Amino acid sequence: MMIFRPVRPRSKVVTRTRFVAYRSPLILALMFAAPAHAAPDDRLTVAAVGAIAGSPARGVTEREITFGSVVPLSGANKESGRLLKLGIEAAFNRANEAGGVHGRMLRLAVADDGYDPNRTLDAMKQLYEKEQVFGFVGSFGTATAAVAIPYALERRVLFFSPYTGANVTRHDPPDRYVFNYRPSYSEEADALVRYLVKLRRVPPRQIALFAQDDSFGDAGFAGVAKAFRTLGLNDAAILRANYVRNTVDVEPAINQLKAQKTPVRAVIMVATSRAAAKFIEKAHAALPGVIFVNVSAVGASALANELTLLGPRYAAGVVVTQAVPAVSGYSSLVLEYKASLAKHFPGEPPDYTSLEGYIEASILVQALKRTGPQLDTERLIETLESMRNIDLGLGALLNFGPAEHQASHKIWGTALDETGAYQAIELE
Repeated sequence: MMIFRPVRPRSKVVTRTRFVAYRSPLILALMFAAPAHAAPDDRLTVAAVGAIAGSPARGVTEREITFGSVVPLSGANKESGRLLKLGIEAAFNRANEAGGVHGRMLRLAVADDGYDPNRTLDAMKQLYEKEQVFGFVGSFGTATAAVAIPYALERRVLFFSPYTGANVTRHDPPDRYVFNYRPSYSEEADALVRYLVKLRRVPPRQIALFAQDDSFGDAGFAGVAKAFRTLGLNDAAILRANYVRNTVDVEPAINQLKAQKTPVRAVIMVATSRAAAKFIEKAHAALPGVIFVNVSAVGASALANELTLLGPRYAAGVVVTQAVPAVSGYSSLVLEYKASLAKHFPGEPPDYTSLEGYIEASILVQALKRTGPQLDTERLIETLESMRNIDLGLGALLNFGPAEHQASHKIWGTALDETGAYQAIELE
């Protein structure tokens, strides 16, 4: 929503500046510290500088802190965007119930880019320039992050915990204003390759990759190749079959895999939920007996819903790595999340994507509390980089540092049963 603010006449601005100046002890000191021969306007300029220096940070008022998130609320991935937003809001609502952070309520402003990087920059501008957000949290996607991050870095604005495991958010040394909660796609791919080779006994040459034809898919492919090399395997012969982002056109990929002389026994999938479900549906007939394994960005619940509609045989045995613990579990954090979800969004079932949004927002709330009432971006960054052994009740400690801007390296394994429910599995 566009917000129009009236432009104040110049005289009123000057009057307000003088009002602030004469009521601030610091500014009075600055004024009287000016040379005695300084003109009144010069003294006012000194005072104005002091007033500006004491101004609150962008997006921060006495009563509120506003964060922004760019997610798909339209298009093929709108459900994942909705769930991520919902999880963040559940954590913010819980904090606000307890009085906010140092008396300030937390607000989330959201802009829809439809998971289209051509729309991401406009969405970022809407949040930064019109909504005047303090920072960004939980933005969705890899190709979209490649557009959003340079915009945030140029303005030295926090870009916290985007929903991607790609290297674009994980530079070495890390970008000062970019922090991640989740493990990288490289770590997830490594876990899946080891699972297939060591536990499922799939020969490496019979493992293929189904991937989105963009930087998201590239990140997954790089992770699989790295995992092959780590295991001493030849990564040159990895078969990659692509599909186009925001489509479910999987026929070319199916035909490519069918044409292989060596039968494919397992497919690592770096895809979004609808494309992944369509691929599994088509592959059941074309590639019988194939093992399907997915990285967490597929959107676990959305994938389960799609496959359940197709029938039990399509869901059973599909593996998904997770960046969060089982939503059916009883860890302290999961119980807290489900209680907040039930209270603020009654009828909304627990979900892996919304749980991830809840976790990343909970880390951010802790950092804001530790930073104190005098909030600005640089203080918050320093706080984040000092946070060690963060215990949210996940069963795994989280850590940040000046050279470590990824809090978690923990990966959980799950597999769908015939009812479309996820069950925990061991990955190694």
